[in-house]
Amino acid sequence: MPKQKTHKGVKKRFRTTANGKVKHRQAGTSHLAARMTHKRKRNLRGTKVLAEEFTENIKIALAGNSY
Repeated sequence: MPKQKTHKGVKKRFRTTANGKVKHRQAGTSHLAARMTHKRKRNLRGTKVLAEEFTENIKIALAGNSY
């Protein structure tokens, strides 16, 4: 049987933690930040944990790897 390949787009956008949660970068941080409030820009910094209902599909696409 062939192995499940890693989805390269998911590999670039998500990472799994040691406890099995999925981290991702917040959307809306690339450009057009001048019109945002300081509070909104501050809250978009760093990484967030993905909602539980989406984690299983991401883990399947990562094919068991963490990256």
